[in-house]
Amino acid sequence: MLLPIGDDDRDLYRPSYVTTALVAVNAAVFLLLQGASSENAFTYGWSAIPYELTTGLDLTGIHRILVDGRVVSIPHAPGPTPIWLTAFSAMFMHGGFGHLAGNLLYLWIFGDNVEHRFGHRVFLAFYLVSGLVATAAQVALAPESIVPTLGASGAISGVLGAYLVLFPRNRVHALFFVWVVSIPAVLAIGLWIGLQFLLGWSSLVMPETAAGGVAYAAHIGGFAAGAILASVLRIFIREERPGLFSTVAGRHGR
Repeated sequence: MLLPIGDDDRDLYRPSYVTTALVAVNAAVFLLLQGASSENAFTYGWSAIPYELTTGLDLTGIHRILVDGRVVSIPHAPGPTPIWLTAFSAMFMHGGFGHLAGNLLYLWIFGDNVEHRFGHRVFLAFYLVSGLVATAAQVALAPESIVPTLGASGAISGVLGAYLVLFPRNRVHALFFVWVVSIPAVLAIGLWIGLQFLLGWSSLVMPETAAGGVAYAAHIGGFAAGAILASVLRIFIREERPGLFSTVAGRHGR
């Protein structure tokens, strides 16, 4: 069990407004619009559903599917018009407190460094594009599925991909069972994406091993999008912004 709890932020010299805002918006949507629950009409209507996104049709009512020999009822409520807006809204919704907390922890730890590197506006666009690519990957895996998908994990996977490209040697502090360890980002994030590939492959060839409803295709798609976008963006955004300590040291050295 390796759980990141922090990273090396010594080079950050200003607040990460977009990262902070994204954390706040995700929390507000879950608490205020979803009512701290995934069992309500807003969640049913505004989650991303592959079938809706590929056909443009807004499903409503109770739909039944066969899962592992059992009939499962999936409720649907009216969504936005046009229905493809759910590709955006689903990025800010979550299935429970654990889902929300895990995603926001990763966003808080890794998002500020990427935002500092790219700037506020570019980072926001990067985050949204990564999330859309993640949704597209999940839809491509099962375009006729009527099972809702939701969560910020696809976009945050993009942030992890960018972090790996931009800061592979940064130290990530993680909880390993009862010990706190400090390891390079390339190892911490490499282990995470490796696990996504392993579990994603396992859920395809052995569905009975799938961990309830985890969208591994979205994680992998978002991560790939983030890594590719970061590789391109760093060509055009070449200069690292000065860190707080280097700026203060420079002033005192004059």
